[in-house]
Amino acid sequence: MSSHTPADQPTDGADDPVLDAAAEHFVEQFALTWGASHSPRMEGRIVGLLMIVDRPYLSSQQIARLLKASAGAVSTGTRRLVETGFVKRHAVLGDRRHYFRVEDDIWGSFLAGERNYLGHLRNVIDDGLALAGDADGPHRRLVNARNYMEWLAGYHRKMLADWEAYRDAQPADGTGEP
Repeated sequence: MSSHTPADQPTDGADDPVLDAAAEHFVEQFALTWGASHSPRMEGRIVGLLMIVDRPYLSSQQIARLLKASAGAVSTGTRRLVETGFVKRHAVLGDRRHYFRVEDDIWGSFLAGERNYLGHLRNVIDDGLALAGDADGPHRRLVNARNYMEWLAGYHRKMLADWEAYRDAQPADGTGEP
């Protein structure tokens, strides 16, 4: 895989990254594993690509070219990935194209962002509770669902702190336990 463009400069296409066979294989294997959790494979391909390419960000056109995918598929995938916190939008001054990147710790970013989803879901459940009134079954199920969302949101804070402590204790060379 090659990529040698200054980090803060969009490319004109001449020095776009190129994936070698091993990188393409990684992206596809990552996508298959991602898809096994009932998530769209295209999203896995985008995340895998952004993780493996040696660039701080890629344009949606570069992503489409590297993945041999349509602009629409990339647009849909990046939109969902931004919403779930796996991918971040990146702005380039004076350039109207859409750029995307992943954090060095996308899993910690995802965990932090997932709490937002839990809060939104808890609000929807509250609406259901108001709708259910005194009906015993729906009320009990919705109260349990709300309590679970509150518990899980609190646990996310602990998990994120535990993850960051674990991550920071690991050797920089990626060889495992410190």
